[in-house]
Amino acid sequence: MRKQVKVGSVTLGDGNIYIQSMLKKPAHDIEANVKQALELQEAGCEIIRAAVPEAQDAELIYALKSALEIPVVADIHFDYKIALEAINAGADKIRLNPGNLEPDKRELVARECQKRGIPIRIGVNGGSLEKDILQKHGVCAEALVESALRSVRHFEDIGFDNIVLTAKTSSVKMTIDAYRLLHKKCDYPLHVGITEAGTKRLGIIKSAVGIGALLADGIGDTIRVSLTDEPIEEIYAAFDILTAVGKGRSAEVISCPTCGRTKVDLIKLVNEVEAFAAGIKKPLKIAVMGCAVNGPGEASEADIGIACGDGFGLLFKKGEIIGKVPEEKIPRTLKKEIEEML
Repeated sequence: MRKQVKVGSVTLGDGNIYIQSMLKKPAHDIEANVKQALELQEAGCEIIRAAVPEAQDAELIYALKSALEIPVVADIHFDYKIALEAINAGADKIRLNPGNLEPDKRELVARECQKRGIPIRIGVNGGSLEKDILQKHGVCAEALVESALRSVRHFEDIGFDNIVLTAKTSSVKMTIDAYRLLHKKCDYPLHVGITEAGTKRLGIIKSAVGIGALLADGIGDTIRVSLTDEPIEEIYAAFDILTAVGKGRSAEVISCPTCGRTKVDLIKLVNEVEAFAAGIKKPLKIAVMGCAVNGPGEASEADIGIACGDGFGLLFKKGEIIGKVPEEKIPRTLKKEIEEML
């Protein structure tokens, strides 16, 4: 049983997996950040994080708390005074990298969080490990875990255990190994992701492999896909990863890769169906298959699907054929059937 930690309106460790993203506008541009945050909330983001590089930037936390329904996390690195300003501004969680703060300064932040019931996320990464740990291990999974648990012990020694843990690197394998170790050694909620994953193309692949492997192991209470791209792409990718590991909250389109047996323009058809399905925020499996070989039998677990022939498609639900549809009417017919199911 994982320890439960309340972050605003959500509770990490309650068995759900919450999607996060981070704002990417300059911290002083409050209007642009609020606009971006509202777009992320509309897209399905459940926890939003904002960098607070200067004390005056805590004004952004005030603005976000006023505009959003989802929790707001203040990301702090080097100055404990900024963390105190963010706490006063109403942050629902403080993210600290303990390697960047002196122990006595961490304690000041923890005591203020304790008073207000605000959790701290201990964010450890390969670029800010303590010197003695680096000398002992180098940068590896064991070093990340040792650093994280050292910070945990420091907080626990002063009576603070309202903690969420992270141990991320840009290495997929090292990150997976670190989280598996952390999962064995403690029961605090884990925020999972691959940091500095890269651009949309490779970043999504690295995140899917790393986050997906951990979620498949039952590890992770909240996730962020970190991309060098617009943050809304992180939300879309997170939903897709959850769907791929069987924890989806949106529609999934499964389709065959096509081959010489295919008699319809399956690529065009699948793209049309996927564009429609993108707006469905319920776990529905839709199959679009190119021929009878990959038809109702192979896609029998789908809620609804189409198996295409020469200029037509066989419509089926849960593997049972319910009708025959001309090729040009397939997208419209599927849409109508799905709308009725919803």
